[in-house]
Amino acid sequence: MIDFRLDDEYEELRRTVRDFARAEVAPVIGDYYEREAFPYDLVARMGSMGLFGLPFPESHGGMGGDYFALCLALEELARVDSSVAITLEAGVSLGAMPIHRFGTEEQKRRWLPDLCAGTALGAFGLTEPSGGSDAGATRTSAWLDGDEWVIDGSKSFITNSGTDITSLVTVTAVTGRGDDGGKEISAIIVPARTPGFAVAPQYSKVGWNASDTHELSFAECRVPAENLLGERGRGYAQFLSILDEGRVAIAALSVGLAQGCVDECLRYVSEREAFGHTIGRYQAVQFKLADMEMRTHTARLAYYQAAAKMLRGEPFKKEAAIAKLTASNAAMDNAREATQIHGGYGFMNEFAVGRFYRDAKILEIGEGTSEVQRMLIARELGLTPA
Repeated sequence: MIDFRLDDEYEELRRTVRDFARAEVAPVIGDYYEREAFPYDLVARMGSMGLFGLPFPESHGGMGGDYFALCLALEELARVDSSVAITLEAGVSLGAMPIHRFGTEEQKRRWLPDLCAGTALGAFGLTEPSGGSDAGATRTSAWLDGDEWVIDGSKSFITNSGTDITSLVTVTAVTGRGDDGGKEISAIIVPARTPGFAVAPQYSKVGWNASDTHELSFAECRVPAENLLGERGRGYAQFLSILDEGRVAIAALSVGLAQGCVDECLRYVSEREAFGHTIGRYQAVQFKLADMEMRTHTARLAYYQAAAKMLRGEPFKKEAAIAKLTASNAAMDNAREATQIHGGYGFMNEFAVGRFYRDAKILEIGEGTSEVQRMLIARELGLTPA
C-alpha cells in the first residue's frame, strides 16, 4: 500500500522545528539579515535541540535518526528563513557527513561529537574561483612532505567556513596523477586556524545574508598525513556521492521557501483590501496562489521519493536531480509571485517575501546548477553528449 503519511516520530520532529522557527527565528532573523550577522544564538539553540546530529549515530554524538529527518527540519526552517536553514544543511551534509561517510574511527571520534552538538561547524571546500560547475578542474594541490600534507590553492563560496565556531574545512586537492595521466584528487581535513590557511572577508551577497560564506586560501598550509579523508585519489568521487545526498536536502530547503511564500501570501491577501474587497477574493490572486501551492506540493513529493530511495539503499541520483531541479524552480517561481502579490510591500525588506525573493535564486545554482541537474537526468536516461 502506498502511504504518504509521516509516522509519529517524523511528525513530532516537524512540529518541534516549526514551533522553533515561528517562535524564535521569525521574530529576530530580519535584524540579523539586515546587519549581515551570523545568528550564533539560533545555531546554539538548534544544536541543543539535536538538529545538527539528526542523521548520525548516537555512538558519535548524533541523534540516531536519518537523512529524511534532516530534510523535514530543513523544510520547516526554510518556511521562515533560508539563512538559518542553509547553516544547518551545510553543517550536516557538507561539514559532518563526509567525515561520517569516509572518515577513520579516530577522525570520527575527534570531530563528530562537536559537529553533532552544533558547538562546532564544518565546511567543505570544493568550488574554486576558476572552476564553478567543473569541479574536476581542481587546481588546489597537496603533496606529502614527510608526514605532512602541504596544501596550496584557493576555494570560493564556502559556507560555514569563517565563523567563530568553525572547526574544520575539508578541501579537495590534486595529490598526484593517475595511471591514465588524469588528476588524482583527494580530500584532506584542514583544522581552522591552521598556519597557512586564510579566510577572506565575508562576501557581500544578494541573499542568505545571515549565513557565513567566504573565499579560502592555502599557502604552504601543513596538516598531518593522517588528515587524509577516505582513500587517496577518491576525493572527487566521494564528494559526488555527498552531492547526491545534498541535493535532496537542498530540495527540502527549497520546498520550505516555496511553502513559506504560500504562507505569507495567504496571510497578506486575507488582510489587504483593494477596490472594496480583500484581494484574496479576486480570481487573479486566487489562481496565483493555486499555482504556488501546486508547485510546492509537487516539489515536496519529488524530494520525498528521492529520500525514500536513498534510505532504502537504492540508486537515487536521477531522483535527487529531479527533486533539486523541481524544488528550486518552485522556490524561485513562488518567490517571484509572492513579491508580485505583495506589490510595493514585497519590495521592502521588512516583509519576509522580499527576503525570500533574494534567497531563492541561489537555490538554482548551489550544489549543482539547474543545467547540471538536467545533464544528470539526461545521463540517467542513457543519453550521451554529442
